[in-house]
Formats: sequence, structure tokens, C-alpha cells
Amino acid sequence: MSTNTTSTPTDDGDSFPSDFLDIDDLSADQLATVLARASDLKAGKDLTQLPRTTLAMLFEKPSTRTRASFETGMTQLGGHAMFLGPDAIQLGHGEPLRDTARALAGYADAIMVRTFAHENAQILAEYADVPVINGLTDDAHPCQTLADLLTIHEEVGDLSEVQAAWVGDGNNVGRSFAVGAALAGLDLTVATPDGYGLGDDVYDRCAELGTEPTVADTPEEAVADADVVYTDVWVSMGEEDRREVKLPDFDGYQVNEELLADTDAAFMHCLPAHRGEEVTEAVLESDRSLVWEQAENRMHAQKGLLVEMLE
Repeated sequence: MSTNTTSTPTDDGDSFPSDFLDIDDLSADQLATVLARASDLKAGKDLTQLPRTTLAMLFEKPSTRTRASFETGMTQLGGHAMFLGPDAIQLGHGEPLRDTARALAGYADAIMVRTFAHENAQILAEYADVPVINGLTDDAHPCQTLADLLTIHEEVGDLSEVQAAWVGDGNNVGRSFAVGAALAGLDLTVATPDGYGLGDDVYDRCAELGTEPTVADTPEEAVADADVVYTDVWVSMGEEDRREVKLPDFDGYQVNEELLADTDAAFMHCLPAHRGEEVTEAVLESDRSLVWEQAENRMHAQKGLLVEMLE
């Protein structure tokens, strides 16, 4: 039975964690290994296959990129992805989640889960004796961070020499990106409205990894020296009833042409984007936008992770 349900980095460079629930379940060396493997697979330099390997994919939240990237990635690796959507399996409702975990572990070589409560992913990891991968929870989105770091490395350069800015809501994507940046040695400056920060626990984890984000008073201050500017939606999935409350709080935090006028920074967004809210159409569709590279790199980064965990 797997017990790797914390966010403690793994120190053993030869042994990958049994589960991947948070980006810092990997050590810095393991993160570099996954990104290097992903790059080689993307370039066709690595012919590693995972034949007769099945990934069970549990979806409580709908998805475009997560499903397509994992399913296509498994096919390219010679394996199979089994989609179990919210109408086919009720996480914790039809039967205890621990029973679902143990049953699926008898059919699949790994489980990917996209759910609301992070605790659901932790329960699956505790009771399934196969690797469990977090495809997104309300607390974390580590697979997106893998794709983000792969994209920055490809498009900007050595991660340890990159200055990034996060502007907007300190949500699950921002939290994982901040910890991943610290793990990779990337400098990060964060600008969020009052009450929407990343959380003290994230700053503590980053500090333990050696690179705590800088907190800026304004978006303008955050992006001043940035090589990359990253944002995400202000109203996340499941928060639709808070929309009218949240939107006024983000006045001045839109990533637009004016904010980026004095910088050559690339632009990143995990998608889907709410054009005209957190980012303008002009920025999203501009030459500085890396969002489509990010989207494609979900597949390549996850292939690198799957190979390292299952090979």
C-alpha cells in the first residue's frame, strides 16, 4: 500500500517517489531528470515504450488538455489510457474511495486523478499499491508545472537564470508553479490582490527548497525585470458562484499590452483563458505568447514522468 502522501521532497536520487501528488514530491535532481527525459521523448531521441501498460484516469472535473495529453501520451508510449468520467465513477460517493483505489490497482499500472479535494488524491495514493498522479486538485496542479518548466527551458533558457512573474490569483496553478520554481532554482516575483496570495505554507515550502518568491506590491513591479509573465483565471472551476464577488478584487491585475509595454517578457497561461478578464486577446494571441507550447508540453512532460515512474 502506497504511503507517499506528503509534499516532502525525495532525497534518494535513484528512487522516484511512489506517487506524484505535488511538484516537490520530486527532488531537484528528479525534476531535472523528468524534464530531460521529456525533452528527449519530444525530440524523438528516446524510444522508450510502456507496452501493455494501463493508466486509469479518474475525472471528477471536466478537462480538455489533461485527458487529451495523458491519453495521447500513453498511446504514443505503447500503453493504454482508461477514461473514467464523473458519470462512470463517483469519487467517494458510490463506494468508499479507498475501495475504488484498491480495485483499480488490480486493473491498472497507475492511476491519474483530476478531482476537487486534494484529500481525494491522498486517499487514492494511500490505498492503491500502484502510482497515483495528481492531474489537478484544488490545492495543486503539478503536471502543469512540469509542462511550464519544460516550456520555459525550451523558450527562454537555463531555468536557474530565468526571472518569472506570477500576476493574479494565488490558485492551485500558481501554488504549484511557485514551488516548482523554487525546486528548479528559478527566481519568481508574485503580485496578487489582498486575500488571494499563494499561502504561507507555499512560501515555507519554497524557503525550504532555497528560493522563496519575492512579493511585489503591484503587477507593474512584478513584471519589471521578468523574462516570463504567467497568469491564470480569476474564477477557477468550482468557484462560479463567487464570480461577482471576486472580479472587482482583481481590478488592475489584468495582463495587457500596457502592463507588458516596457518588457520583452514571454507570456504564459495554463488555459482555458477568460479573454478580456485576466488577459487580453491581444496578449494571448501575440508573438510573445507561449500558451500553445505549454499546452503541447503537457503531453511531453507527462510522458517523461510516466516513463520515469513506470519503466
